[in-house]
Formats: sequence, structure tokens, C-alpha cells
Amino acid sequence: MTQTAQELIEAAFADRSLLKSKTHSDAVLDTLEKLDKGKLRVATPPETPDGDWTTHAWIKQAVLLYFALRGMEKMSVGPFEFYDKIPLKKDLDVAGVRVVPPGTARYGSHLEASAILMPGYVNIGAYVGAGSMVDTWATVGSCAQIGRDVHLAGGVGIGGVLEPPGATPVIIEDGAFIGSRCVVVDGVRVGREVVLGANVVLTKSMPIIDVTGPEPKEMRGHVPARSVVVPGTRMKKFPAGEYGLPCALIIGQRSESTDRKVSLNAALRDFGVSA
Repeated sequence: MTQTAQELIEAAFADRSLLKSKTHSDAVLDTLEKLDKGKLRVATPPETPDGDWTTHAWIKQAVLLYFALRGMEKMSVGPFEFYDKIPLKKDLDVAGVRVVPPGTARYGSHLEASAILMPGYVNIGAYVGAGSMVDTWATVGSCAQIGRDVHLAGGVGIGGVLEPPGATPVIIEDGAFIGSRCVVVDGVRVGREVVLGANVVLTKSMPIIDVTGPEPKEMRGHVPARSVVVPGTRMKKFPAGEYGLPCALIIGQRSESTDRKVSLNAALRDFGVSA
């Protein structure tokens, strides 16, 4: 019985000596090619808005095995020289992706047609949807999933994750605006059309507090759709005194009844959010 690519990769991940077999190594190379072309994704979106994303550990295993198969090599791009294991993406014109020098996307990442990469960075295994912009000095870490019509403003840091293979990557859903110098790591999921004001930091342990009602509602790891979020602090007593610890505050919602762009401008104006 013929083994599937998933079975071959899982076997090779458990026993690296199997990479000497052409069957197993070809399974890794084929999987990376499909990642690069967008035919496979490290994580796939839910079928319903309230569903969970599915992380495919075997695809992340393929990425890790690809590093084992590749040797170091010198790569020259015009006046720039690189020395690394992973080549850069090619045929960007055919893919309809705009990359402004010295923006860099590694092979094994995928940018849909009409995505724009300013002088930022997209790592292997990551996915960037159509119409999204990775702005200047913004970084998209390994395996992170960026939806369509997302704006990652200048200096945004989207964390990557390869190990453990089953770990959920950072997910930024369609239409979100991630303000300047925001940091999103640890597999946090930012819902569709969320606005993160400048300098918001989100980790799995960071409290996200909805302060729009009469009582605060605290959550972690997920920002609900259309939320407007700013940095905040919460006081906590310690033996040495009382100090403010960082948190994220949900201070409002984007309107469902208006166009995304109009809604974004209104959110920034009405809630005084720095972008």
C-alpha cells in the first residue's frame, strides 16, 4: 500500500535516517513546493465563523525536515549577498505579488496575488492573504497565518512557531488592522476586522480585558472580531508595593454597517487609537 506524504513525513520525523530514502526526501520537497504555491497551509481556517483553526503538525514537520535536507549556500541578489539554507521566493511577477526592495520572503511561504511586501520579512511556512500589506520593517514569523485585506503597520512583529509541531501559529484574520510596533506571539488569534492600536502586545498569557460594559470581561489568547484594542495597565499588589502590569483593553467595536475602510477611520477617530 502506497504511503501518503503525511505518513512518509511523520515516519522521517521520527527517524531522520529515513531522509536518505528518495521516497521520504521527495515527500518533504513536494510538501514545501505546495506550501510555497499555496496549495497547502500549515493551518486552515474553520468552515464557520465560530469554528477553530486546524493546525497540521505534519506540515510543520516537513518544514523542519527541509532544513535538514538543505545545505548552506551563498545567494546573490543584485548588490545583496546572503548565506543561508533556505532560498528566496521566485517568480513574484507571475504570482502578482509586489515586493519592495529589500523586502524578503523565504521559499515555503506563500503570498496571494495582490499582497504587498514593503521592506519587511515573511518567513517559511507563513501565509499572507490577498490585498494584505506587510509594511516597512514588519515581520511575519514562520507558519503565521495572515488573512486577506490585513494591514500590518510599520514595525509590527508577528511571532513564528515551528516547534513543537502541534503548536498553533499566530493567526490574523481578514480585514484586521495591526498598528505600528504591535507584537503578536504565542499562537494568539486576532479576529476578523480587529483594530489593534499602536504598541499593543499580545501573548497567550496577556490579559485581554473588555471594558465596554459595566463589568470587565477578561480573556486570553483571542481577540473577538471587530474589537478595537489599545495598550493598558492593571494594578497588582506585590510585597514591595503596588505596580501596573501590562494588559490589552478592548474599548469598542468596529461597525458592521459601514465599509471596512470607513469603519477603520471611524474607529481610529472615535476611540482616539494611535496607528
